[in-house]
Amino acid sequence: MQATKIALADDHVLLRTALATLINSFENCKVIQQAGDGDELIEQIRQGCRPDVVILDLNMPRKDGHETAIWLKDNFPQIHVMMLTMYDSESALIRLLQAGVKGFLKKDIHPSELKFAIQSVIQSGYYYSHNTSGKLANLFRTNGDKSPSLHKNMLTEQEVYFLKLASSELTYKEIAQKMGLNPRSVDSLRDHLFDKLDVRSRVGLAMYAIRHGIIAF
Repeated sequence: MQATKIALADDHVLLRTALATLINSFENCKVIQQAGDGDELIEQIRQGCRPDVVILDLNMPRKDGHETAIWLKDNFPQIHVMMLTMYDSESALIRLLQAGVKGFLKKDIHPSELKFAIQSVIQSGYYYSHNTSGKLANLFRTNGDKSPSLHKNMLTEQEVYFLKLASSELTYKEIAQKMGLNPRSVDSLRDHLFDKLDVRSRVGLAMYAIRHGIIAF
């Protein structure tokens, strides 16, 4: 039986090396490439390295896991993407699902579950733990006001970009310039997110972005 070829991308060398050693101990699994970030992984793939499964850390320099997953979905949709992250909130999950991620791995996962997750992605095309499945199912339930909770957890790319900028030291005027919008449009976008995310301040926006894995803390 041909071994499943796996690529790892994580900027923490010690963790990445330990993970590679663990995966190589699994039957019919072989780590064929390691990268420190998404850009390095993409360059390796462009040079001809073709893994069956890519395991990405969500927070990496240069190109993070979310951006890398989108690139893989657009250019190599046959590669199964799994995300290694401590963020498993509903909003973080739906954002990664939109990016084509087929499985979620918590960093405290047991080795036996990691092995099962890789096998599951190869055999069925996806892997979601019981905890993750429950969170995803909750997205499609309705609240007391009958509006789908999924709607509140769907963030557009513009909204994600704004959240990243709003979590920095930039003024709203500088954010408007970076986004190519006028200040009034940025104010409207901010107020819309206040209502959508149920926060009341810029600090609240930043805390939301950290809590849901949109930015690293």
